[in-house]
Amino acid sequence: MGQANQQDSSLASPLMRAAAFSVHIFTALGAGVALIALLEAVREHWAAMFWWLGIALVIDGVDGPIARRLDVVRVQPNWSGEVLDLVVDFVTYVFVPAYAITASGLLLPLAAPLLGAGIAVSGALYFSDRRMKAADNHFRGFPGLWNIAAFYLFLLHWPPALSSLGVAVLIVLTFAPFYVVHPVRVVRLRWLTLLLIGVWAVLAVVALANDFHVSIAVTAGLCVIAAYIVGSDAAIRLVRSLNT
Repeated sequence: MGQANQQDSSLASPLMRAAAFSVHIFTALGAGVALIALLEAVREHWAAMFWWLGIALVIDGVDGPIARRLDVVRVQPNWSGEVLDLVVDFVTYVFVPAYAITASGLLLPLAAPLLGAGIAVSGALYFSDRRMKAADNHFRGFPGLWNIAAFYLFLLHWPPALSSLGVAVLIVLTFAPFYVVHPVRVVRLRWLTLLLIGVWAVLAVVALANDFHVSIAVTAGLCVIAAYIVGSDAAIRLVRSLNT
């Protein structure tokens, strides 16, 4: 297979190879964005940090379709887009949010460093788990979306004990046998999922623009959508099991 890919890539024009490699550069930009987000976090500019993490989220959302469109795997076989994507995803989805959660003061002081380390370790293990996605493209377990978890911690601003408990539960759920909808690749009700993701993005922008000082309606909307994304598949599977 490797020799076949090498032969196929040799047939590609220099322009095709340059275009394909530019996709890898675009993906790698996410690592640079993560560094800027971390710098904002160190300065405790939390909303700014989330803006940069949002940019990283957009990059991660569009680079895959572009790569498939340009047939990057065949044209640039010496560069692993899958490995690159996992590296960038770890720093944007796990490492930077882990720092923010640990340093924000939202957790119990004694628990914060231990839970932050738990986020980093569990996230690293999750991203190396070959079973992280089911055959139907659902995520298996809590999918390491610590950027989203951090967003909700800042939005809800629970008491430190409750926030610490929530983080601990998510760490455990990383390895639990339940399934979470992938917003793009899961076919069932994809139109509804994408619609809700669009609404969520608008509400999230409102929250960040107001430094998380938003109405109960915005907060409730964000929470309801999150509950659907996380719990809809579990509810469907439960109903099916009861009917069999």
